[in-house]
Amino acid sequence: MRFAIIRFPGTWSDRDCQHVLRDVLEQQADILWHRDTDLSRYDAVVLPGGFSYGDYLRCGAIARFSPVMEAVMEFAAAGKPVIGICNGFQVLCESGLLPGALIRNESLQFRCEWVHLRREGGETPWAAGIKVGEVIHVPISHGEGNYYADSATLDELEQRGRVIFRYTDAAGLSTPAANPNGSARNIAGIINKRGNVLGMMPHPERAGESLVGGTDGNRIWESLIGQAVAVVG
Repeated sequence: MRFAIIRFPGTWSDRDCQHVLRDVLEQQADILWHRDTDLSRYDAVVLPGGFSYGDYLRCGAIARFSPVMEAVMEFAAAGKPVIGICNGFQVLCESGLLPGALIRNESLQFRCEWVHLRREGGETPWAAGIKVGEVIHVPISHGEGNYYADSATLDELEQRGRVIFRYTDAAGLSTPAANPNGSARNIAGIINKRGNVLGMMPHPERAGESLVGGTDGNRIWESLIGQAVAVVG
């Protein structure tokens, strides 16, 4: 597959994504500057983590107006896969591609630690290779990862199967103690109505090799790659 990894001023996780996709999973992965607007050569778009524009105003609020975002929105509207990780999730919410917002962690502290995520929800190519109820282990690294939405939106996300990852303990129990940031209903990742756009706070690209602590993050990339191979086959 051909992945476009978008770099905004202040992005820092772009090279991590490129390393895992290109060097570990052997896919084409190009880093594009935020002023590039041609995504026609790519099969998937990655909005990586970082502090786009220094997180001034609000996280992701300025990046939402970068030239590339119109192309990203068109890409998503065409049903093509888009993933926003950490700051990328914030950008997706600011751009209206996903509902809700990411606000300050309930602890008011930056949290960098490994967490457990339970796969649930409906169909999405980003998690097609992970069984519902299965728990994966990946790290977080954020100060504003507290997912917030009004009750009606949260209910709709739940009812439509759009909550894809939820913070849990190792046994898969969704408890307050397993929630690292205060996210509503322990939500760690959601999808859009079509399922092609995924936003998540944890970093799958930081769980791509045993050397760094685990490889569960590859399950997300491999899910999408497997779907693409199945279609071609």
